[in-house]
Amino acid sequence: MKDLTWIKEDYIAHRGLHTEDLSVPENSMLAFKNAIELGYSIELDLNMLFDGTIVVFHDFNLKRLTGLDQNISKLTYDDIKDLKLYDTNEHIPLLSEVLNYVDGKVPLLIELKPFGDTEIFCQLFYDTIKDYQGKWAVFSFNPGVVRWFKNHHPEIIRGQITAYFKDNLKMKKIVKYLMKTMFFNRFTKPDFVSYRIHDLPNKYVDKAKQNGLTIISYAARTQEQLDFVRHTYDNVVFEYFIPKK
Repeated sequence: MKDLTWIKEDYIAHRGLHTEDLSVPENSMLAFKNAIELGYSIELDLNMLFDGTIVVFHDFNLKRLTGLDQNISKLTYDDIKDLKLYDTNEHIPLLSEVLNYVDGKVPLLIELKPFGDTEIFCQLFYDTIKDYQGKWAVFSFNPGVVRWFKNHHPEIIRGQITAYFKDNLKMKKIVKYLMKTMFFNRFTKPDFVSYRIHDLPNKYVDKAKQNGLTIISYAARTQEQLDFVRHTYDNVVFEYFIPKK
């Protein structure tokens, strides 16, 4: 029986406990250190490099965080290992580096970004984390990731991230509809759904909640937003403030 208690109840720092002034970058070792010190669970993002290395990084392009206008999937670890996040001394961490550092101190909510080959990404990620002793769960916007874990490792807690995708001009309308209505859930059977906070409440997620599905959200930036989601659904990751417990 899977225990989703920590996903429902823990305070989960979005991309680690980073700061709005960029002095503590998102998905950095310093952000993870800060979260651990305050006892927060950590949400983090993973991308796969061209050489198969799994790194902790959100965007498909490096420019926003490092100034280098290159897609991360085209680069090797040697290409990026010396890059700094914003104007700090923080680097792009390896997944293995983060696992060794966190070492079970707090749970990890791990997002696999939907870029690149899903099968290879999922397998390489699993190979890296399979012996990790701490609590963790995996989730993704890509239903193929959720399906991979259902088919290959159903014992692992898996989640579907979704939204209305109103600002995504490249996504086809039919795909937006299938995603916002959580159509793929009937095939991937996620243990939880993470729904964009600005698209809540809505009838689709309300029905899923009534049917017993765990509902979390992303990302609360105020205590008021956090309280709304935790009262109406189950939980929400937070950023840029310290929640009142």
